[in-house]
Formats: sequence, C-alpha cells, structure tokens
Amino acid sequence: MQFKILNVILPPIKNNKMLKTTLREEENTLIMTFEGKFDTPASFQAEQDMKVLFDSEDHDVILDLTNLRYIASSGLRLFLKLLQKARNEDRVVTVTGLSQYIQSVFDETGFTRLFRIVNK
Repeated sequence: MQFKILNVILPPIKNNKMLKTTLREEENTLIMTFEGKFDTPASFQAEQDMKVLFDSEDHDVILDLTNLRYIASSGLRLFLKLLQKARNEDRVVTVTGLSQYIQSVFDETGFTRLFRIVNK
C-alpha cells in the first residue's frame, strides 16, 4: 500500500483570548470580573492580570464570576493562592455571581467553605 504525501498548510492558531478580565476599584475594594473560560492556557495571562490583587495589601477583593463559563484547576489554584495571601494581610476575598456549574465546582472542591460567597 502506498500513501500519497500531501503538503497541507494550516492557518496559524489565533490567540483566542478565552478569558477576559476587567478590574475596577470601588471605595476600598478591588473588583475583578472574569468572563469566558478560565482554562490552563488562560491562567498564565490571568495570573498577570491578577497581580494587582496580590500586590494590593490594603484593599479587599471581589471576584465577580457572573460571566465565567468554565474554570480549570489552574484557575482554582490562583483563587486559593489569592485567598491565602489576603488572609495573611487581614483582607477579605468575596466571590460573587456563581453560575450553577461554577457553584458545583466550588462545592466539589470545598471552595464554598473557604471563600465568602455572595449571590447577586
């Protein structure tokens, strides 16, 4: 059996930013919204986006997950890392806007017992 070798040129993979983050400040609180899929490739950029949350020692934090469709373990790890740092600095991290799916992920991982969760 013979095979014909084809030269196939695939289009470059576009960096579809699957996760969008937005940061705003209200009073003494930093609010970061997450939109899209927080998967492992997105976690590298998200960690950079979240740097201000880690570095701000005098602001409480709200993580608004209203438009988050998916979160991988790498995203959960960043949230946990932020919570640990904030607690060491007597800051509060609140999570809001959990969809049914994200709520189930938080329930299964025990995050609902760790984080302050406020539903809109």
